[in-house]
Amino acid sequence: MVDIARVQKELQECNKDKDSSGISVKLKGGNSLTHLVGSIPGPLATPYEGGTFLIDIVIPDGYPFEPPKMQFVTRVWHPNISSQSGAICLDILKKEWSPALTIKTALVSIQALLSAPEPDDPQDAVVAQQYLKDYQTFANTARYWTEAYAKSSSVGIEEKVRRLVEMGFPEVMAKDALDAVGGDENAALEKLCS
Repeated sequence: MVDIARVQKELQECNKDKDSSGISVKLKGGNSLTHLVGSIPGPLATPYEGGTFLIDIVIPDGYPFEPPKMQFVTRVWHPNISSQSGAICLDILKKEWSPALTIKTALVSIQALLSAPEPDDPQDAVVAQQYLKDYQTFANTARYWTEAYAKSSSVGIEEKVRRLVEMGFPEVMAKDALDAVGGDENAALEKLCS
């Protein structure tokens, strides 16, 4: 059974310093504390700088004795993250998990992984091979993916909400729809109209 009190406390802890850390966690639609969305900024001086990366978080029944299940929603070009599914290869999300760790420490570890890839233990062999054989092409591709996928969901979100509100949708519904589709205004509009 999920320790709901602990998850609530961790959510508060994650969001307490979001202005300085850039890391935040919120409920993914509804009121369930077992399905969350985390947000981490791309680390400075990396190809991911300036991007905001969304991570789907599912809290299993055995939490905190079992690790949370995390995967990237935002597409990312990285040796330890699947470019197709967003699956993350990180030891603390598997066998090295400890009940002393938290959702925030997992997100900080994922952010650190963006800074320091481990191509010898890849989740995506194609990306790892590129990283090892042609780092400049890897960096250019990662930077391009950051521009294409990680900046569109964070830049101009207020403007997108404003436009949807002008179309007659309540602000809360507009924000929720944009969050659910990663900031894609057209997909949010379809969602609101359906």
